[in-house]
Amino acid sequence: MTRERLYGWGRTSPSVAEVLAPIASDVENELHRAPRLLARGLGRSYGDAAQLAGGTVLRSSEMATMSPISSDGRVTVEAGVTIDDLIRVGVPQGWFVPVTPGTRQVSVGGAIAADVHGKNHHVEGSFGHHVLSMRLATPRGIISCSPTVESELFWATFGGMGLTGVVLDAELQLIAISSTDVLVDTTRFNNLDAVMNEMSSGDHRYRYSVAWVDCMTTGSSMGRAILTRGDHATESRSELAPPREAKLAVPFNAPSGLLNPLTIRAFNELWFRAAPKQRRDEAQSISSFFHPLDGVRDWNRLYGRKGFVQYQFAVPDTAGETVVDAIKTLSTSKVPSFLAVLKRFGAGTPGPLSFPMPGWTLALDLPVGPSALPGVLDQLDELVTNAGGRVYLAKDARLDPAHFRAMYPRYQEFLAIKHRVDPDDIISSDLARRLELIRK
Repeated sequence: MTRERLYGWGRTSPSVAEVLAPIASDVENELHRAPRLLARGLGRSYGDAAQLAGGTVLRSSEMATMSPISSDGRVTVEAGVTIDDLIRVGVPQGWFVPVTPGTRQVSVGGAIAADVHGKNHHVEGSFGHHVLSMRLATPRGIISCSPTVESELFWATFGGMGLTGVVLDAELQLIAISSTDVLVDTTRFNNLDAVMNEMSSGDHRYRYSVAWVDCMTTGSSMGRAILTRGDHATESRSELAPPREAKLAVPFNAPSGLLNPLTIRAFNELWFRAAPKQRRDEAQSISSFFHPLDGVRDWNRLYGRKGFVQYQFAVPDTAGETVVDAIKTLSTSKVPSFLAVLKRFGAGTPGPLSFPMPGWTLALDLPVGPSALPGVLDQLDELVTNAGGRVYLAKDARLDPAHFRAMYPRYQEFLAIKHRVDPDDIISSDLARRLELIRK
């Protein structure tokens, strides 16, 4: 049984500085009281990174606060502030988050723990590249860290899945925008080789780039794709306004087996044919370009009660063929992928457990149900490991310790940093237990 405690404060609080002292004290008390403890943001991780059976989970308040945004785009936020909060407050003032994943429903603490990435990693890196400083509550006390102060602990926290301490607050650098539009170029490709060649040679011309890939086709059309790339518009057609609330919702769980090879193949055919062969400078809203699924509440119900597995891996540039092999494995199996997203990665952070590396990343949504699914996931693990790649821990619920150690060879460096501030492994999680990242 997990014991949950709430920490945080309301948005009506006077300032971050005035409220942090008692909050930090509460967190410190919990760290000294609980034999095992973990901080949780919105709890939307696909795996077990935010779970701690039998321990205490500190859940950040849904009413967290932030400082005013400075004239140069700096803002200090409590860890429970979400990317959605930042966008809603920042966009009307001409500021946007420097990195956003495919959903706005991620806390800043969670974004740091997972070192989240977006469609601009190939040019601007991950979330960690835009955090200027932060404060961590650890069993050894509260530690302020930055790229120049306690730098090892600072970087180990990005991708550290919450195991280095409880993030109290962080100072972020936002980016200036003058429009809520993104000007998007769309191109349709008949096979995987064609889209990968274009991304390798042309992505540097765009701030944002992502490709939808069809994993249900074989032969000469295997991995056909729709590539969308763009940047913020420089001229605004309307007032800077925050995203609208979702108007659509999935009212009930879809019948079991609705997403099967036949229906997914039909959907993919319609989606591919509906896309233009080539279109330039289409104005899309921030919401539709960055967070399309946020426009549909409870979209996960489409997968039925059994749900789905999300599998994401990264491989270096020299192992691009692994992406081809992975999609070939899926297209020839009876395991359908409802959504496959391909992106380019740039340089990663110095964090020993940070996921991104220069090269390729492929994210797959795989409905639970096919008997072949476990074996296919095992095959993908082997392909990724042999290519010198890694699986994204923020979306993982099944990786074994041996594969983890092969994928993250700097794990011992991470553990040395963790044990300096948490020698008794008080900060833990079910993921840490599964991957044998804690000693007992």
